[in-house]
Amino acid sequence: MKILVTGGAGFIGSHTVDALIEKGHHVRILDNLHPTVHPTGTPAHLHPDAEFIEGDVRDRSAWEKGLEGVDAVYHLAAYQDYLTDFSTFIDVNAVSTALLYEILVEGGAGVGVGKVIVAASQAVMGEGRYQCPSCFPVHGRYEYPEIRLEAQLAQRRWEHRCPRCGQAMRWTASDESVVNPCNPYAISKNAQERIAVQLGKRYQIPSVVMRYAIVQGPRQSVYNAYSGAMRIFALSLLLDRQPIIFEDGRQVRDFVNIGDVVDANLQVLDDPRADGQVFNVGGTRAWTVLDFYRTMETIVEKWIEPRVDGFYRYGDTRHIFSDTAKLAQLGWRPDRGVETSIRQYWTFLQQQENLPGILEYAESHMKQLNVIRPVASPPSASDPATPDKES
Repeated sequence: MKILVTGGAGFIGSHTVDALIEKGHHVRILDNLHPTVHPTGTPAHLHPDAEFIEGDVRDRSAWEKGLEGVDAVYHLAAYQDYLTDFSTFIDVNAVSTALLYEILVEGGAGVGVGKVIVAASQAVMGEGRYQCPSCFPVHGRYEYPEIRLEAQLAQRRWEHRCPRCGQAMRWTASDESVVNPCNPYAISKNAQERIAVQLGKRYQIPSVVMRYAIVQGPRQSVYNAYSGAMRIFALSLLLDRQPIIFEDGRQVRDFVNIGDVVDANLQVLDDPRADGQVFNVGGTRAWTVLDFYRTMETIVEKWIEPRVDGFYRYGDTRHIFSDTAKLAQLGWRPDRGVETSIRQYWTFLQQQENLPGILEYAESHMKQLNVIRPVASPPSASDPATPDKES
């Protein structure tokens, strides 16, 4: 099978390319080598047997060239960041997807495409699904809170509270029915989902959407300020720098290894049961950010006490964890834990050059953009403890 992978020089894309080639497929990559992710140009990890086209997914001619003669498409190219160029999120993530289907429907170079797999994001679920410990047993109603705003975060009020009784709510695992995008990136990814599912059904183009959680492993960019806990903590420990942990460190995250993501990507390629569906792709265990950092300290055998002093990243969710039961019904299981991801990334990081200064630049840049913000008040004894999870 001849397969086009957009964003194929990137993190998820390059690993997917490797696996497809190992399976015997011919792979063509379409990637613009954006300097935020690829500041040194073409990455050394690019598979030598992959055909490479440098081009932008917003460019019709690049799509037409990339689609020529292919049987399937993995549309993994994406724009993700905390920057305020809101239109770029929509342009790269949503408009490029609409352009793909426009070309496929019109025929031409992409007329033979029999499957499209689109990379979405856990961010589409927003703050996720919650229960109030007091009210849920009475009325059985889940809550889907909106994004936390400045007035709440500046006062260290990290948790979502019940709109009825005011009690701190408990997070629950969120399945694919949860859709509540709360930031520009999530909104663009939700639009991308709907474009793929609805146009795929309307024009009989088998299409699958993959909602990735926080993917971790080697080749994750060390330069992209958007990249989260793995990059920040590993760089901090390697460079003997005290890391900042935002909020109180007890926010819950869903980490999944790149190998498990690739397995999921390949699973849906050949399985017709996946067509027209959206799938969560997440890990098996919920982690607090602080527990994740302590685990990394132990694995790499370096210990630096983090700063947990009231900074927060505006736009972050409080707790989010994906229910992956739907994808498991196709036979997929994540079998590489966070510990494996840490070891793989640590080995990768030690092989990189020109690392000093990356963290300082990213932190100062995000503070300048008012993304990283300080709280307005000191911690109080009355601050609520993080409630236990329910799953």
